[in-house]
Order: sequence, then C-alpha cells, then structure tokens
Amino acid sequence: MTDKRTTNRALVRHVLLPTIFLTVALTGGVRVAAETGALVFLPPPLVTLLLALMLLALFVRGRAVVVGAWLSGELSALAVVSHALTLAALFFASAQSFNSVLPDAGLPRWMLSFFFLWTLWQNQFSAFDARRLLRSLAALFGTAFVVKHLLLASLYATGGGGWLRQLAGALFEGFTSAALGGQAYAPATGYVSFFTLALYVCGLLLMPPAPEEGTREPARAVDIIEMFRQLPPGDRERVCAAILDEGAAEVTQRSIESTTMSDEK
Repeated sequence: MTDKRTTNRALVRHVLLPTIFLTVALTGGVRVAAETGALVFLPPPLVTLLLALMLLALFVRGRAVVVGAWLSGELSALAVVSHALTLAALFFASAQSFNSVLPDAGLPRWMLSFFFLWTLWQNQFSAFDARRLLRSLAALFGTAFVVKHLLLASLYATGGGGWLRQLAGALFEGFTSAALGGQAYAPATGYVSFFTLALYVCGLLLMPPAPEEGTREPARAVDIIEMFRQLPPGDRERVCAAILDEGAAEVTQRSIESTTMSDEK
C-alpha cells in the first residue's frame, strides 16, 4: 500500500499536474472565429503575467504552495528540475486562465483587469487561508466568465441589433478604438474557456502544498505567530485560553511534584 501511494503521488506530481497546467496554458488563449470557425491563438498580454505573479505570491503567502519544499536541496536534481517545471507550468496556466476570461480589447478589458488587480492587491494584506483563497478565485473567475462569455458575447454577437447592443455600442465607441464586431467569436469559445477554468481549478485542488510529507518545512516560531495573526478574533481568544489553561496545568503539576519531593525528603 505504501509503494502504491508513493507511486500515485509521483505520477500526480511529475505527470498529471504538468499535463493539466500545460493544457490550460494552451487552451487559455484559444478563440474560435465566428465566420470561418478557425482556431485563433492569442498570447497572454502583459497584464495577465502581472496578475499571475500576484496570484502565485498569494499561493506562497497562504502556504498553498511551499516553495522551499518543492525546491528543497534534499531532493535529487531530477526531482528539483521536475518540480521547477511544474511551478513554471502553474505560472503560465494562471496567466492563460486570466487571458481566457478577460476581454480581448477595449474598455471592458481594462475594467476587469483593474478589478482583478485591486482584488489580488487587497488579498496581499488580508488574513486568509488556502480554502478562502480558492473560494475567492472561484468567485473572481466566475464573475469574469459571466461578464465576458455571457454578457459581452451577447452584445458583440453579429446580427442582433437590439437596443441593448446599440446602447453598448454607443457607450463603448467613445472609449475604445476597437469595434464591437472585432471581438465577436463563435459560441464554442465560451465552452473552451469553461473547460480551461474547470481544468485549472482541478489542477489547483490536486496540487499539494508540498510534494511529499517528509519534505515539508518544519514550523517556525515566526510562521506560527503569522498564522496566529491571521486567525479571526474568536479563534485567537480560544487559542489564548487553551495556552493559558495548559500553562496553568503545567504550573500546578510542577508545584505538586515539588511538594511531593520536599515531603519525601
């Protein structure tokens, strides 16, 4: 059973995770042209690379990814190279996930980019854990997906001509040089984006904080203090009460032992 677990973990780390993240990096920039149905690949813009860098910083801060354990000097050179490639694939997959949900041009793209930047920047200084980070990411990507592939796609669709599309065209025409029809893609683009985001979330769920249990860094006092500061006020009070109770119990036990020893003497 131990050998099977070790083999399965190795397959997940060295095969499954890189395959998932590289697939996300490939499909995140895929668009389907509305008229010809041809596949169009858009490289990630600079803002998505910045967003991916901030997201990886959140992963490290929330200890969803322990970099010291993935790139530990105790591992073999082949394992370190494999882990480094996995982390690089995670970075590019994150950038392409943002590329998949951000509009390709115009004012909506900059509005959603600012929304992502502001949210990720605020999370850099807020108290959270890995679960809260995943829920926050799901909400962010879900909102951007709905805005791009449901709202904006219906506005940019050719042949509509409704009053909502005309109003949006009048509003956006003064702020962007790109025509509304320039961002029109086939409905299959939304399905590709949904598949990309679902695969990316699955990769995050499968990715362990450390590659192996034995390679995790030992908890330091600084890390424990930082984790204590990130707790809600109620949890802080319970931790302090438990420490005080344990300390009082130890003092009482020591006093009893000292009294017993003095009586024996």
